[in-house]
Order: sequence, then structure tokens, then C-alpha cells
Amino acid sequence: MTEQEIAQLAAKVADDKKAHNIMILDIRGLSVIADFFVICHGNSETQVQAIVDGIKKEMDEKGIPVKGKEGYADARWVLIDLGDVVIHVFHRDEREFYNIERLWKDAQFTAVNELS
Repeated sequence: MTEQEIAQLAAKVADDKKAHNIMILDIRGLSVIADFFVICHGNSETQVQAIVDGIKKEMDEKGIPVKGKEGYADARWVLIDLGDVVIHVFHRDEREFYNIERLWKDAQFTAVNELS
């Protein structure tokens, strides 16, 4: 799978778990951190963890290695590192506060409902 396909798969799984405001940011050429960010949020810690669990399970099933996962216990801002794809699963309050999309305003944005 390409990095873009991995990002789209993660966004689809997040959507299946009822994540809100799912965005894929193409940051190729803007950062050496990754090529794509997937950003979404849940309305509770339980929902954030369910989104993360769903994404991790799907990646494991597809043989895509998860290099790291941070913030799961608190479930306020969970980072899933897939190498060139980094997934940010926020609690709603943290997403509004940090507004990381604003920091990457030069990136190309794709909303999850634009994927089909």
C-alpha cells in the first residue's frame, strides 16, 4: 500500500468508529516528519480509545507496522506512528484547543467524505 492509501484506510476506520471531522493532510514537501497526517476526534476518552484500537487492529491485519503509539492511557491526544503516516486522534476539547490544522495551513486537505 502507498502512504496515501494507508492514510485513507486509517480515515475510513476512524469514520467506521464514528470519529468526527476526519481530515487527511498531505504534508509532503512541508515536513520531514511524515508525508501524511490523519486528524480526527472523539467526544469522550472511551471513543478516542475505540478509534485508536480500530485503527491499530486494521493496520495489524493488513501487515502495516505500528511504530509507536503515545497518549493512549489519557486518551486526550493519541498519536499513532505508521512511519510516513501519523495519525492524531484527539478528544474534542484538545482538538479545538491545539487546532493543529492551522499550523499546517499550507498542506493539501482532504475531508474523509471526499474519499469515495
